[in-house]
Amino acid sequence: MNAPEQRPSAAAEAPALAVAGLTLAFGARTVLRDFSLRVAPREKVVLAGPSGSGKSSVLACLLGFLEPAAGRIEIAGEPLGPRSAWRLRRQLAFVQQEPDLGELGVAEWLEEPFAFRANEALQENLARVPEWLARLRLSPAILQQKGPELSGGEKQRLALVSALLLDRPILLLDEPTSALDPDSRRAVYDLLAGLDRQTLLMVSHDAGPALDFADRTVRLPGEEAARGA
Repeated sequence: MNAPEQRPSAAAEAPALAVAGLTLAFGARTVLRDFSLRVAPREKVVLAGPSGSGKSSVLACLLGFLEPAAGRIEIAGEPLGPRSAWRLRRQLAFVQQEPDLGELGVAEWLEEPFAFRANEALQENLARVPEWLARLRLSPAILQQKGPELSGGEKQRLALVSALLLDRPILLLDEPTSALDPDSRRAVYDLLAGLDRQTLLMVSHDAGPALDFADRTVRLPGEEAARGA
C-alpha cells in the first residue's frame, strides 16, 4: 500500500515575502539601510515605525513601483525584477492609505476590476459584498453613493472590500485604519484576524495592543538609525 501523500510543512514552504539587505535612498537621504524581512505563508505581520522610516516605501518596493538602492526581494520564492514585476503583482492586493474612487459610484468601482480578463473568473466573489460591508460597519446603501460623497474612513473600508474580493494570496495594507473611529477600526482588525488563507503585511504608525490580530510586529528604526547616528 502506498503511503499517504504528505503536504509540505509551513517551514518547508518558500516565504510569501522575502526582503534581504534592502536600502532605500531618496537623493542624498537614506531612509532605510540593510533591512531584511521574511513573512511566512499565511502569517500576519505589522510593519511599524515613525513617520519617514520607510514603511510605505517598503510596500512600494514589494509592488515593484519603487526600485531600492540595494537589496533583493522575492515573492513566493521568485525574485522580483522588471521582467517579473507585472506577473508577481497579480499575487498581491494593495490597500492605500488614501484610496481614490474618483467620480465612480461605489457599486461600479467594486465591479470595475472584474472587467479585466485576469479577474473575470472571480466575478462570483461580488456576491460577498453585502457580507464584507456588514462586517466593516458599512450600510448597503453606500453602494448607491459616489466617490466624492464618501468620508476617508468609508473609502478605506471599501478599498479593503475591493482587495478581499480579488482573493489574492498576499495583502499589503498601508495604514488602512488611519481615518477610522475606534469601533470601525476594531471591526477591521477583527476581520483581518479571521483571514486564514492570506498572508498579511500591514503598515502602521503605531503598534499598540489594538494590533493583537498580528502574529508579530516588526519595527523600522527610523531615519536617524538609517544615517548611522
